[in-house]
Amino acid sequence: MLLPADLFVRDYDVSGSTSPPWTVRRVLEWTTSHLQKHGSETPRLDAEVLLAHARGCRRIQLYTEYDAELPEAVRARMRELVQRRAQLEPVAYLVGHREFFSLDLVVTPAVLIPRPETETLVIEVLAIAKTLPRPHILDLCTGSGCVAIAVARNCPGARVTATDRSPAALDVARTNVQKHRLDEQITLCCGDLFAAVADPVRFNIVVSNPPYVPTAEIAGLSADVRGFEPKEALDGGTDGLEVIRRIVAEAPRRLTSPGWLLLELSPEQAPAVRQFATETGCYTEIDLIKDLSGHHRVLRARYTGGGEAGP
Repeated sequence: MLLPADLFVRDYDVSGSTSPPWTVRRVLEWTTSHLQKHGSETPRLDAEVLLAHARGCRRIQLYTEYDAELPEAVRARMRELVQRRAQLEPVAYLVGHREFFSLDLVVTPAVLIPRPETETLVIEVLAIAKTLPRPHILDLCTGSGCVAIAVARNCPGARVTATDRSPAALDVARTNVQKHRLDEQITLCCGDLFAAVADPVRFNIVVSNPPYVPTAEIAGLSADVRGFEPKEALDGGTDGLEVIRRIVAEAPRRLTSPGWLLLELSPEQAPAVRQFATETGCYTEIDLIKDLSGHHRVLRARYTGGGEAGP
């Protein structure tokens, strides 16, 4: 009986026999069909990204060299990548990078894969930061550093302190900071939320894309997320708001007056998070910002002093 891997080797022949040559076109078509059968939601895109990686070229070159025959070494690399993707290993981990806010970022299984929804968070931070002469920004739960790097690159006057409790995640963030030559703008600190930064430093903006998936819902996430992305960066506790509540309650002690808090959240959590921010008595101008899909994705709140800050 042939196992899936055996079928793959049989169909994706690298022996140079009498079968048609494995051109870029043929490999893309075969891979797209194969990945579609194995649960990929974007099989054609996956095929293009993987083949470009295997060839060491840009995706556009696949179409300018559509009929080029692939050497055996490239076919072998591609075969391994496709086998792993067929087991739902994320493409970003397979190729080691992901584009975010037009920036190429290194990613590993130590960090969440940056997602388009988080670009809404960056846009809102930049809208505020660019009105300030030299904004000091705190990015909590930085992961790959995607938010901190996108903000620093697009607001040269900003100073960004980025924290994470995972040393492995900070290693990835450090690689990305150095890759984009932002060492002078971004400082990385290891620790749990605000504890990573010594008092009495205050910030004009506190921003975070924290863990916000309810613990019980992690098992229901797509297989490529629950099986490969770091659970500690996803799990937000019983209702998903454990970390968010801490940030909302503690941020006033670390914000200038006036200052701003911006948080990514799940659309289903938006009313509860806005209510909690209101009940603290610390914030005004509490707004929920929609992402490009029309879902509430970001809480934006202004701190002007007063209220009862958390412990």
